[in-house]
Amino acid sequence: MNIISRDTLPLGGFAGIREHRLVTDSRIFGARKKPEASEGLGSMVYLADAKYNPKGESGMHPHSEIDVISVIIEGRVSHEGSMEHGKDLVAGDVQVQRAGGEGFDHNEINPDDSKNRMLQVWALPETKGQPASYRFYTPKRDGVTRIYGGDKIQTETFDSHTMIDIIHLKAGNSMALADEQLSYVITGQAAFYEPKDSNDNSVHQAQEGDLIRSMDAKVTATHDLHMLVVSQQA
Repeated sequence: MNIISRDTLPLGGFAGIREHRLVTDSRIFGARKKPEASEGLGSMVYLADAKYNPKGESGMHPHSEIDVISVIIEGRVSHEGSMEHGKDLVAGDVQVQRAGGEGFDHNEINPDDSKNRMLQVWALPETKGQPASYRFYTPKRDGVTRIYGGDKIQTETFDSHTMIDIIHLKAGNSMALADEQLSYVITGQAAFYEPKDSNDNSVHQAQEGDLIRSMDAKVTATHDLHMLVVSQQA
């Protein structure tokens, strides 16, 4: 089990955003990758825990051949751009934008006089040259909501062998995570148990801001838990 804690990382950002970058994958960052940040998992290549300054914004900017996932945690975000212009997102909402070969431009704005908080996650599409497209989710408040990944037959999420789930787990409840996972604790606390062999085990008491890379882990919420989990389909 490997753990990176958000608050041990340098605070960076740009424009009206201040963020901790927990995943900066070498496939897209190359020599610019910060050694203290994690590599991704599967096609997931970036994760930042960001706060927008009051009235702060990213500024209009382009994306191409990347899938951009925004998870709103606190406050609001107003979305401008070539897809879903004028859409407002509130805490709990998730938007997923597939840039494809067509690409898109967007600007994300904090319309309020207090800071907000959101996660920004990037994944590489498995097929290049696709049209730009948009998905929106309001994850359920108890259980698992898939926001990314799956086969080409289903239409609820963008297809990928890499899956990304939003999980809400009530205090005292447990769940098993099969195979390798990257789990990010958005809010709450949990015990991560990873059996190594019959004679040893590893337990980590995870809290908000912890990124845990685990294998076949069991997770027990010690306080109501909100987390993002990245996994790969066999």
